[in-house]
Amino acid sequence: MTVKFAILGAGRIGQVHARAIASVPGAALVAVADPIAKAADTATAAYGGEVRTIDAILTAEDVDAVVICTPTDTHADLIERSARAGKAIFCEKPVDLDVARARRVVEVVEEAGATLMVGFQRRFDPDFRALRAEVDRGTIGEVEMVTVMSRDPGAPPIDYIKRSGGIFRDMTIHDFDVARWMLGEEVATVIAAASNLVDPEIGKAGDWDSVNVILTTASGKQCTISNSRRATYGYDQRIEVHGSMGSIAAENTHKARVTVANDTGYTRPPLLDFFMTRYTAAYAAEIAHFVDALESGSPTATTGYDGVMALVLAEAAVRSVDEGRTIKLSEVLLT
Repeated sequence: MTVKFAILGAGRIGQVHARAIASVPGAALVAVADPIAKAADTATAAYGGEVRTIDAILTAEDVDAVVICTPTDTHADLIERSARAGKAIFCEKPVDLDVARARRVVEVVEEAGATLMVGFQRRFDPDFRALRAEVDRGTIGEVEMVTVMSRDPGAPPIDYIKRSGGIFRDMTIHDFDVARWMLGEEVATVIAAASNLVDPEIGKAGDWDSVNVILTTASGKQCTISNSRRATYGYDQRIEVHGSMGSIAAENTHKARVTVANDTGYTRPPLLDFFMTRYTAAYAAEIAHFVDALESGSPTATTGYDGVMALVLAEAAVRSVDEGRTIKLSEVLLT
């Protein structure tokens, strides 16, 4: 069986997913939709398929699944339309910027009997999966504390920031999903701090560029998340899980796995420079998993529920900063 894909939105992340589809056995790209003709043409020229409109894709019999890579404020409507059209859906995070709206989307998907996988590619990174496997084996005992470090080499354009929903919903949302995955329990409380240290224009756009978050579960397990829109040394992606019998860490990925030692000290090659290179294997692995789930009828590793819960954590972090207090997750879930 070959799962036939269409990509909605052929921008930067759309091109990443087109490349991933082309690399996965059992997957084929048959159509691409984008209002910018050059973007759609670039994707089809490199990875196959033809340019179509979204309407044509949703009614096409030769499209089994759609990959939604359009701007965030279009995700909810496109997920619902795709579900009602009988398509399997892979959607980039977040499901929506509003928690209530995201919940309604998941309800529509369930009513339609459709499959929805949300794009949290870090769960498919080989190093992070190896770390989680050791946790599952009990190598470090019971998980007690998780530390997630995520820093971008530079901030995205201001126009993007204005439409992104802010750093917690756009950037930290990946770390919220990783935190839930590593803790193995739902979060009960959230406290966050945020500043503008990188670019004052980000503050003028109503967002922050430097944030820290502490998540605590009902049993007392904790996760600390540190994010920055600036890392002069490369794309900084690290996780440490501390347990009752030890700790385990996934370190940064460098451009080469070599170390030079001489009379000036020890030096290593620089880090990979952005998510498109750091997570190349992860993007391919998550598409392969999606294909396997569709073929076997098994649940996907990241669902609409996971998308909603990561958004709930993001909303709690925003409220914590705005109100200067710890937020109980129940406050967000009840709104």
